[in-house]
Amino acid sequence: MDSRPIRQARHPANLEAMNDVLVGRALTKRFGQTVALGGVDITIGAAEAVAIMGPSGSGKSTLLHCLAGIMKPDGGEVSLLGRRIDTMRERERSALRRTRFGFVFQFGQLLPELPAEENVALPLMLGGVPRTQAVRQAREWFAPLGLHTMETRRPGELSGGQAQRVAIARALVSRPAVVFADEPTGALDQRTGHDTMRLLVEATRHNGASLIVVTHDQNVASWCDRTVEVRDGLLLVPGGVGA
Repeated sequence: MDSRPIRQARHPANLEAMNDVLVGRALTKRFGQTVALGGVDITIGAAEAVAIMGPSGSGKSTLLHCLAGIMKPDGGEVSLLGRRIDTMRERERSALRRTRFGFVFQFGQLLPELPAEENVALPLMLGGVPRTQAVRQAREWFAPLGLHTMETRRPGELSGGQAQRVAIARALVSRPAVVFADEPTGALDQRTGHDTMRLLVEATRHNGASLIVVTHDQNVASWCDRTVEVRDGLLLVPGGVGA
């Protein structure tokens, strides 16, 4: 695997002119007396990679979960390609998460009883694609991600970096509009984490998907086109804290 040091990603020449893929407006969320989001505005452009940073408890994971339709905000709205998703019923949002969104979590969350190829094919099979066809499509991702010959290995037979690459393949197999990655390198050593981020960014861009990465690591964030910081449920803006 390529072990080049982490580098700064190129910034698109005109981010403002990019089509908006995912938009959150005035998002609020409380857990009891705790304000997790205090009125957040955020826009993600087409094929844009955005890092969301902030200390533990700042609201960054809550923001990701609201944008991904995992939880409903208490106030505000979330739109994917111009369509409100926060007003959808849970069944609709669940279907959306299988087809239009992809997910990479810190510990991969692969099913230990399934071989790698079936873990990757799972979103397709849950969407009704026949197993043989879904596995065939899943296998197409293994060579590009450096996983050739590992199709039939189970998660327990993979290294941490290999398991995360399987998780990247699973996130991309349904050709989503947006990929969400929550601390995708948090359980990896530095070198493996660098290689994993390179593959994640390159694969999502090649697939034409936008990428949202929640991280506390500036090196991870440096792969993205831009970084937003969350503190006390608000986005930091130049000159102070604001929504």
